[in-house]
Amino acid sequence: MDLTTIGDPRFLKKLTNEELEVLAKEIRAFLINKVSKTGGHIAPNLGVVELTIALHKVFDSPQDKFIWDVGHQAYVHKILTGRASQFDTLRQYKGLSGFPKMGESEHDVWETGHSSTSLSAAMGMASARDIKGSKEFIVPIIGDGALTGGMALEALNHIGHAKTEMIVILNDNEMSIAPNVGAVNNILGKLRTNSEYRWVKDELDYLLKRIPAVGGKLALTAERIKDSLKYLFLNGVFFEELGFTYFGPVDGHNYTDLFETLEYAKKSKGPVLVHVITKKGKGFKPAEEDAIGTWHGTGPYKTECGTFVKEKASGPAWSSLISETVRKIAHEDSRVCAITPAMSVGSKLESFAKDFPKRFFDVGIAEEHAATMAAGLATQGLKPFLAIYSTFLQRAYDQVLHDIARQNLNVFIGIDRAGLVGADGETHQGIYDISFLRHIPNLVIMMPKDENEGQHMVYTAIKYDDGPIALRFPRGNGIGVPLDKEYKEIPIGTWEVIREGKDGVILTFGPTIQMALDAAEILKDKGLEIRVVNARFIKPLDYFMLSSIMDDNLPILTIEEGILQGGFGSFILEFACDNRYDASNIDRLGIPDRFIEHGDVDSLLDEIGLTTEQAVIKMESLINKVKKV
Repeated sequence: MDLTTIGDPRFLKKLTNEELEVLAKEIRAFLINKVSKTGGHIAPNLGVVELTIALHKVFDSPQDKFIWDVGHQAYVHKILTGRASQFDTLRQYKGLSGFPKMGESEHDVWETGHSSTSLSAAMGMASARDIKGSKEFIVPIIGDGALTGGMALEALNHIGHAKTEMIVILNDNEMSIAPNVGAVNNILGKLRTNSEYRWVKDELDYLLKRIPAVGGKLALTAERIKDSLKYLFLNGVFFEELGFTYFGPVDGHNYTDLFETLEYAKKSKGPVLVHVITKKGKGFKPAEEDAIGTWHGTGPYKTECGTFVKEKASGPAWSSLISETVRKIAHEDSRVCAITPAMSVGSKLESFAKDFPKRFFDVGIAEEHAATMAAGLATQGLKPFLAIYSTFLQRAYDQVLHDIARQNLNVFIGIDRAGLVGADGETHQGIYDISFLRHIPNLVIMMPKDENEGQHMVYTAIKYDDGPIALRFPRGNGIGVPLDKEYKEIPIGTWEVIREGKDGVILTFGPTIQMALDAAEILKDKGLEIRVVNARFIKPLDYFMLSSIMDDNLPILTIEEGILQGGFGSFILEFACDNRYDASNIDRLGIPDRFIEHGDVDSLLDEIGLTTEQAVIKMESLINKVKKV
């Protein structure tokens, strides 16, 4: 069928299983083709085709609430709810979001891009339903990897304790972004391989119903017998101990099993967990055979062979440069170890893990635990490198403040994807870390102008023994500068002048240095000499250089690819105010006080006015203002 003609999912209720099989093949072919052009989360979505169809056939969205954890497996849901015609714009500027989006459809009842939120949201929605006295089903869909997140376990505990009615779908594909780790994954492994689980439950229910019910004691004894027999047959009843009725494992690609189990779940009382086994990447061989998560989320690729289509890069990927520098130094420094919250592939730590298996820790989707574990390692004289995306570091704020910085521990935080990230949109833009880290005592924050300075900053961070230090670096590749063969320490809190000028100063760091240099070149044609400073230490500031600039009463423009509120420019204004300088000579260019949606980075920068042209306008205005005074 033409998928673009689908308006809402109610048509599924009239289709036979055979017709649904055909539909599943059409959806997979559609996704493989469309995502090959736009990039996106292809493997997770190929794995949930039958499951999503079954959910929409058995339940009634949007009255019944589907809450997608993380959200990167919601493409099939979007197709079935009338958005197939927009897939050419997937993750593109002003196009279809790669995650659930309330503004797109009434069928999207929860927005997310971070893991492990669905169960807490479901508890809120179910509680609201019960307060209002309505009867809709609340159906969170959570992946096995997301269960390593503490928030998910907290919610499971609460839901089971409160006996709140909902149907939790555990989509178990045995792999999240990277191979799953931890005791929860081991429990699921036992359940996956225990084909006798449902047989035991059904047979025990049948047998016990045949025992004559003579008084409460016999009934209680029967339940105890049932529990004892379950323990005899099973290695674990983790979810039932938490208060859930457990159904599964269910073949997530078999409609008969899915429909039967979901209907059974609808008739059950209290919280239910349906354990569904799916194949990540199903229907596309390269994604099916992926063992390390490369096909979890991709850029464009060739459908006929699975080869990725990559633009020619000038320099190495930032993640590779940073992790490889850490690995090389670790060969000489036995204190160095590495921690990642389920991002070993994204953070390019595979080589480190291979070289130092005892010094590498993938803790799963558990950012808070990762940060405090790093603190614990540091108390014992080790030098932990905590590799974490800026957007995910938000989840470990308290641990950075309370456990790392307050105790002034020597933790090296590598903040990956700092700045705008583009297609993943507002949930993943790394634009807040300066604001939420800058006010934390003891913490050093730095960002390099290029990859050569980046490797020196890694070396500086590892040699630094006076407390925590954070290195921000952007998504994508470096600019292709030569790399020094010998590492060198950069004095903490020192900036460098990379272009001289007497009429005004631009203070900036990281990718926006090129913007500043371009603006200075344009202003040169207008007869103005602009000094460009690589303010590579965001904290502490280079107080000596900054005081000299302000003593000369030079106009200052700060540029940052971060939120303006509480950011680097705010720090400069605070310094001016605290030291009785004229703050009217200072202006800021950065990201405004709003969430930035998805799209290519250049389009986003243009939309928010973080451009060379705006830098020129602001600098000219400042200089003219000072001249009039």
